[in-house]
Amino acid sequence: MHKQNLQLSSHFGYKELFRFTLPAIMMLVFTSIYSVVDGFFVSNFVGKVPFAAINFVMPYLIILGCVGFMFGTGGGALIAKTLGEGDRKRANELFSMIVYAGLLSGVVLAVVSLLLLRPIVTLMGAEGPLFENCIIYGNIILAALPFFMLQYEFQCLFATAGKPTLGLSITVAAGLTNMILDAVFVAFFQWGLVGAAAATAASQAVGGIIPLIYFARKNSSYLQLGRCCFSRSALLKACANGSSELMSNISSSVVSLLFNLQLMQYAGEDGVAAYGVLMYVSMIFQSIFMGYAVGVAPTIGYQYGARNHRELRSLRKKSFHLIGIFSVAMFLTGQLLCRPLAMIFVSYDAALLEMTVHAFSIFSFSFLLSGIGIFGSAFFTALNDGLTSALVSFLRILVFQCSAVLILPMFWKLDGIWMSVVVAEALAAIVTCGFLAMKQKTYQY
Repeated sequence: MHKQNLQLSSHFGYKELFRFTLPAIMMLVFTSIYSVVDGFFVSNFVGKVPFAAINFVMPYLIILGCVGFMFGTGGGALIAKTLGEGDRKRANELFSMIVYAGLLSGVVLAVVSLLLLRPIVTLMGAEGPLFENCIIYGNIILAALPFFMLQYEFQCLFATAGKPTLGLSITVAAGLTNMILDAVFVAFFQWGLVGAAAATAASQAVGGIIPLIYFARKNSSYLQLGRCCFSRSALLKACANGSSELMSNISSSVVSLLFNLQLMQYAGEDGVAAYGVLMYVSMIFQSIFMGYAVGVAPTIGYQYGARNHRELRSLRKKSFHLIGIFSVAMFLTGQLLCRPLAMIFVSYDAALLEMTVHAFSIFSFSFLLSGIGIFGSAFFTALNDGLTSALVSFLRILVFQCSAVLILPMFWKLDGIWMSVVVAEALAAIVTCGFLAMKQKTYQY
């Protein structure tokens, strides 16, 4: 245990910081990759309309799953701060309460969401074959919602528990489950959309149940599931603190719905399919930023709890340098590989392929800027400043992206839709830097 404590409390150089956060980066990248597998198999083996249906209903499903992300990020920050203060018993009680709350919330949300799926898909504007495909896919995924939420929650809590590599291993196991079952159910048995949804649900069960078993038993991490004393104030604080990440994901899903509505108007179902490809690739790229934020957050929370301001300043400075390197690398990769990446999904339709390649060449400029807002929000969450974190997320995604996707197409039509994320990320980067400057004296980072 002493060695593990040193891992959170010691000074991090660039090499150590990258090595410490790498499992979380790989974990979220791998999660994104195996989320893309459904799209690949459905697009190539089932058809364009079912592929569009997954992209159409996915924002609603992601909103629900990311309630688990709220518990994981907000609770993880509170647990890490408590560990930094030296109260391990209290940290375990908080951990247990947050996991149980996430599981109960998942069951309740699954039941309610299954009842509301049809009216919600109708309100989203789906009809005909698109509507029926949304219902088929949504019903199966919602049945596994408690596991989906736990999977998101534990992806954050493994880093807090000092076991990011174990978290990565479980994520890989869940991802391989999805990939193998997609190949079997969709490509071999030809079960179509039902097979793709069943493969995803099975992978979410793996990602949610294995961590429950691990933490329920005696283990070598900081944390263990056990009895807890319910604390309303602590739970509310964790939820409020993690609300920025929930807001970020809800906002992203709302923006995706708005993009789909705009694209239906300007480009029809081809536009929705092209946007689906952008979102899949963007999910992988941006998961590098999100994985870094998840990986570094426990060290920030720990040092804040320990009042080690020098190390806090070092972590903030080094993090922005690393994010700058990631940003340039991702932009160049996006520019060089836009056609090969698009061909993975839509090579069967020449017009759709050209639309997707053109869209991605514009969209990839957002990778130069998005890391600033993502890390800025996570940084304030780790400092237990949920309000500032939520403001960054709210402005970055809901305000700036919604405004841009509504306004820019009036001037540049379809290109305005592809440009909107770039403009929104630029505005968000400016706002994030402003908040960081304003709060510097308060937190002494």
